[in-house]
Amino acid sequence: MSTVTTPADRVTTAPSAPHRRRLDWHLRFATLSLIWGFSFLLIKVGTEGYAPFQVTLGRLVFGTAVLAAAMAVRRERLPRGARTWGHLAVAAFLLNALPFSLFAYAELTIPSTLAGICNATSPLWGMALSLVALSEDRPTRVRVAGLGLGFLGVLTVLGAWQGFHGLDATGTALALLASLSYPIGWIYVRRTLAGTGHSHLSMTGAQLLLATVQLAVVTPLFTTLPTRVSVVPLLAIAALGALGTGLAVLLQYGLVAEVGPTTAQMVTYFIPVIATAAGVALLGEALAWSTPVGAVIVLTGAALTQARPKPRKVAQS
Repeated sequence: MSTVTTPADRVTTAPSAPHRRRLDWHLRFATLSLIWGFSFLLIKVGTEGYAPFQVTLGRLVFGTAVLAAAMAVRRERLPRGARTWGHLAVAAFLLNALPFSLFAYAELTIPSTLAGICNATSPLWGMALSLVALSEDRPTRVRVAGLGLGFLGVLTVLGAWQGFHGLDATGTALALLASLSYPIGWIYVRRTLAGTGHSHLSMTGAQLLLATVQLAVVTPLFTTLPTRVSVVPLLAIAALGALGTGLAVLLQYGLVAEVGPTTAQMVTYFIPVIATAAGVALLGEALAWSTPVGAVIVLTGAALTQARPKPRKVAQS
């Protein structure tokens, strides 16, 4: 569910902090995990009263409002330059407008638990794409093994041995495409927006603003105004935007700046666990044995794809 545009390799890890600050980091990490884990439940509830594009537009409006408020408090300005805004428009589409809409459409026909697990495949897609898109990011045996193991987990979740019986193929494909959109967006950002000199908050605020404009143009073309206001779905959309998009982004880039990108991105592995628990406990979604087993395999494979070889020690004469 990441939406931050600033490449992780430009972030400087903060120095070690006292115990009180480490506790604060763990609390914020747990909060981010819960927010993004519950996002799939909120999407499901939102689509019960509104069209998927309306859910996404509402999510972006509330999320952009939170970042606009944060920028006002910190006296941040939006980035300048037509070239930067052009690249941000593409990033907004790939990292926000497209995946948010795809997940909303997917959850019309698949449970939120499955959508959350599909989201966990994003590191797998990222690893596969990096083999051809990032020449400096060379694979290792461990990472390639993680890639294969992760997609084996996907097949387990989908019940491939029984011919995907009872599974909505279209909804599942949309969720997997949404998870694929994230690493495509990250690679694009890494190639085009590195070294712009703008802050995380400024770049992400502009990105969400552009995504909101994109959905504001598309939504009236494919949806009609609802005949009545559904209060609970509307509250779910507001929470999805203000918490799952706005506050979550602020928490995420704060964690990256404080503890580094490697530790911060570990939140990815908690999201499907929380999404599954929320879907089963609060929405009464069915849970076959293959779902948690496959999810564990997916997360293990995803973790392996993020492994980096230890730097070799230089022999001293």
